[in-house]
Amino acid sequence: MTVDAADSEALDSEVADTYGLHVRYEGDDDPEKCTARKLARFDLVELHRSDRVTPYGVVLNPHAERALSPADADAKRLVALDCSWESAGEARFSLPGDHRALPYLVAANPVNFGRPMRLTTVEALAAALAIFGRRERAAALLSKFTWGHTFLELNDEPLRRYAECDDSSEVVAVQGEYLDRGEE
Repeated sequence: MTVDAADSEALDSEVADTYGLHVRYEGDDDPEKCTARKLARFDLVELHRSDRVTPYGVVLNPHAERALSPADADAKRLVALDCSWESAGEARFSLPGDHRALPYLVAANPVNFGRPMRLTTVEALAAALAIFGRRERAAALLSKFTWGHTFLELNDEPLRRYAECDDSSEVVAVQGEYLDRGEE
């Protein structure tokens, strides 16, 4: 899916105005490769330093016990943690909110291309938006990166299937199919 400049600008404002996207920014990654900082430059997310309060919302947390599902779409805010994968231990995710883990997806970013569950902040936020049925908004976020469209292409089938689920248990069941394929 390609988004032209006019559509991208309209989608940018729609993303920013109708759904609060927040990032707890730890600043321990290369600033030149930081997807959260780039999204903030386009006013698509609000960055929160670790010494400030991060708003309550659905927190994307790989250590969460429940999977993100369309049932979580009523939340007013999505919150992601932007930190190095080396320091992404459970303690770093002590943020207020309803913690949810993204289901199985494959990274498209140049650093972790093809690796399962090694998503950048923009990939995590876009995945959540796609699962919530806001695929165009996910594409608008990803359009700021030359490799962004590849994320939706690589994960087209699972994202569509997760978006069709009613709740976390259904998402986990669908995820299990992808995990079983990987073990074959």
